[in-house]
Amino acid sequence: MQIAPSGYRRRVQQRNCPWLRCKRSQSDEERCSHIQRVWHANWQVYGVVKVWKQMHREGLPIARCTVQRLMRKLGLEGARRGKKVRTTRPDTTRPCPLDLVNRQFKAQRPDQLWVADFTYVSTWQGQMFVAFVIDVYARRILGWRVSSHMRTDFVVDALEQALYARRPSSDTELIHHSDRGSQYVSIRYTERLEEAGLMPSVGSCRVPDDWLLKNKRPLLHGREVLQAVLATWQSRAKELPC
Repeated sequence: MQIAPSGYRRRVQQRNCPWLRCKRSQSDEERCSHIQRVWHANWQVYGVVKVWKQMHREGLPIARCTVQRLMRKLGLEGARRGKKVRTTRPDTTRPCPLDLVNRQFKAQRPDQLWVADFTYVSTWQGQMFVAFVIDVYARRILGWRVSSHMRTDFVVDALEQALYARRPSSDTELIHHSDRGSQYVSIRYTERLEEAGLMPSVGSCRVPDDWLLKNKRPLLHGREVLQAVLATWQSRAKELPC
């Protein structure tokens, strides 16, 4: 490779004297250290957008395209989802409750409307499933459960955690909304809702508006946090019941 002596000497001089580099090179070196710190501090699952927003929250102004360029240079990337897994399997033979929400996901107070669903997370040990129960008013996850299967016990445990966290009274008009998955219209699940005094509501299967509200936050939660934690497990059998 032919290299001009002057170019080689200039490169060596810049390496030994960083202040001789151009302003962009100097700022990139400082920004790279901040990007690596933010990425490692968040379990190495943050992508370009979240790293960019976190740096702005810390008072470090930087363009989104600059974060993208430097993360590509450093070889950093956020968590990604694997192949799609069908989680909603409607049971057309069972009678379903009425749709009391009618795709109007609005609440005037806590414990007025809960939505429930579950999604999947790709890990080094295979596909894992995460069930959530969310309070629409607070946009808060009240109950969640991780499992290696999609049986009814899995979603009932998430409901039990939500009931324990909020302990709704019997005279409270609380609507529980879900999709037409066989787990949520099963006899055991509907009986538990009736026992707790919750009014069951079932929407259309995979309606986009339903899917957006119920899965936008759980997907982020599941894809980032749980993927980072579950990926370190040596065996699912030691941590989770089959």
